Amino acid sequence: MSETVLTLKNANIYQQETLVLSDVNLDIKKGDFLYLIGQTGSGKSSLLKILYGDLELKHGSGTIADFKLETLTLKQLPYLRRKLGIVFQDFQLLNDRTVEENLTFVLRATGWKDKTKIKDRIEEVLSLVKLHTKHFKMPHELSGGEQQRVVIARALLNHPEIILADEPTGNLDPSTSDDIMKLLVDINKATQTTFLIATHDYAIIEKFPASIIKCVQGKVIME
Repeated sequence: MSETVLTLKNANIYQQETLVLSDVNLDIKKGDFLYLIGQTGSGKSSLLKILYGDLELKHGSGTIADFKLETLTLKQLPYLRRKLGIVFQDFQLLNDRTVEENLTFVLRATGWKDKTKIKDRIEEVLSLVKLHTKHFKMPHELSGGEQQRVVIARALLNHPEIILADEPTGNLDPSTSDDIMKLLVDINKATQTTFLIATHDYAIIEKFPASIIKCVQGKVIME
């Protein structure tokens, strides 16, 4: 039986005082690959924010990567986020540092000290995203697709149990979007890392079919 990476039970999700999603029940296992879809304002981003601790879970219960969401403290947040990989559509890379320096910065910030281990892990993740020859490049020297590959490499650094991707192809052209999605599918198969991908792009879902979680009219439905 696969181990559970994420559960929500009878969760009500609020954006400030407004109830966005009610009675949410989810059960996501290790190795799952899922899409999170819904119209703008349907609660997709709020759901993701609950999962990485940006919003408080005030009603109901939930667990992600062995952390209880309803009792999550500020002190626990950095430790939770080490067990999650987060990929945004706006790359949020440090523009004054090379690819390797961007990744080194994250590892050092999350407690890695051994230079050899840091170098080895960076080589591993850059190989996974097929950028091992670009470690010395600055972000502005890379295409949008390559920058997103660096972001995916960064998300993989700490062997996360789940990767939460919010519109990971939102800023990319269709051909590059396909390349990025193929990469995510390949990484999911190779590493058994769980992926939850919020997207508006139905063409991608048709090309790379997987289970769907839908936010609609204040509810979350598994399709």
